Amino acid sequence: MTRPVGLTLPVDARPIRTDRLLLRPLTEADADDVYSYQSLPEAVRYLPWPLRDREESREHTLKRAGFTRLAADKDAIILAAELLGPDGEPGPVIGDLSIFLQSAVNAQVSIGWVFHPVRHGRGYATEAARAVLEFAFTDVGAHRVFAEVDPRNMASVALCLRLGMRLEALFLENEIFKGEWSDLSVYAILEREWGAGR
Repeated sequence: MTRPVGLTLPVDARPIRTDRLLLRPLTEADADDVYSYQSLPEAVRYLPWPLRDREESREHTLKRAGFTRLAADKDAIILAAELLGPDGEPGPVIGDLSIFLQSAVNAQVSIGWVFHPVRHGRGYATEAARAVLEFAFTDVGAHRVFAEVDPRNMASVALCLRLGMRLEALFLENEIFKGEWSDLSVYAILEREWGAGR
């Protein structure tokens, strides 16, 4: 077993192109697209966000647009998932993904995602999350990447499994979340597991 050596920091966000998406830093100009899903109960049901009106969503988007660098523990990078047109032209933002530096010394990173419900079932979240996982291991140098998921969120559970993550922990009635006791599942993958599965 290799000894953890930590990360080489800082790491800045960069555009990541997939077959159908451009993952890029969130900007204030994305506020209307972000509002289109932040205002939907089914999009935020399992997220630690309230429903937001247009102005609240704009303010939240502006705040998150500043998350573009991992330099210290708890820093984050937020990437907009922009749908590309048939000729690669920019399209709407259909979701966003988060990369959090949990521990630089232990090379631990967490990831998360949210996508507009009308885009579910088309593989966009899988495509984007695979690219973010690759960024976490290759650019950031993570040893372990994990995602915290409400186990009732079956779409995110399935996505974690498609990414090759394994269930590491299940915390029963972990917190009161949106007025009720909520469980928390932790899914994770090590760099060597990710490399073997490529």
